[in-house]
Amino acid sequence: MASATKVVHEFPFFFKVYEDGRIERFLTTPRLPPSTDPTTGVQSKDVVISSDLEIKSRIFLPKLNPEDPPKKLPLIIYVHGGGFCIGSPFNVITQGFLTPLVSQIPAVVIAVGYRLAPEHPLPTAYDDCWATFQWIDSHATGSGPDPWINEYVDTTRVFLMGESAGANLAQYLAVQAGVNKTRLGIRGLLAIHPYFSQKEPDKLIQYLYPTSSGSDDEAKLNPRSDPDLEKMGCSNVLIVVAEKDFLRPRGMDYMEALKKSKWEGKVEFMENEGEGHCFHLFNPSSEKTKALVQDLISHVNKLL
Repeated sequence: MASATKVVHEFPFFFKVYEDGRIERFLTTPRLPPSTDPTTGVQSKDVVISSDLEIKSRIFLPKLNPEDPPKKLPLIIYVHGGGFCIGSPFNVITQGFLTPLVSQIPAVVIAVGYRLAPEHPLPTAYDDCWATFQWIDSHATGSGPDPWINEYVDTTRVFLMGESAGANLAQYLAVQAGVNKTRLGIRGLLAIHPYFSQKEPDKLIQYLYPTSSGSDDEAKLNPRSDPDLEKMGCSNVLIVVAEKDFLRPRGMDYMEALKKSKWEGKVEFMENEGEGHCFHLFNPSSEKTKALVQDLISHVNKLL
């Protein structure tokens, strides 16, 4: 009984670990089943990426007018944040953020599901995201396993997007897409309030990623250390930071790393004044959240 109550590790906001191995997360968010949004008509469904690894994702499809001629839509590959250890593509937070994007661009969005640390230590999340990307890439000729992607997606107009740790994972996908010569046409990467490691080792990351130092010498954790950064497979990166976010300096450092690299794309920058980390997810009805969503929509449409 003592092992069930004794805490051996605790990381505020994220989780604590008991002596018997049980993990208790501090933040849990209700999951929602796939559905049709009553306001926008956006539909969603879940797809299995790997039955062996139990990797799933959720696809969001905007309302289509049956009287309009058929047309292909852009695709956004979205990776949720949460310090690699919380969050989900299936919860109310993700749905609340993505539904306006899907309906107003309009675009198809795939919210990537990856297994969470520490039950699945890093780099599992990177591997799962890449497996999902390859699954999406299998639709490039219009004959992939999912009919929605085959029928509705223009695979020459693809965007990668994520916030916090999700921006880190989306950045990794952008590099891997370039290294591996993907068939998807990636127009841009939208990195919102991105997390990247710094020189001082991060105790949380050391616990989640036991084979790394938890600092910026690991290429997956910090693009400055990635020798393949110059091969990134998109021509535009939008970096969004928040004025009161403790991660703001890391977003600025990422911008400098891109500018100093041999990558030939364009870096754009946006700052959310007076706001903290990922404010848009926790206060979706605020005017500043609505403004951020409109800025993201405008940026995507500019690159289409």
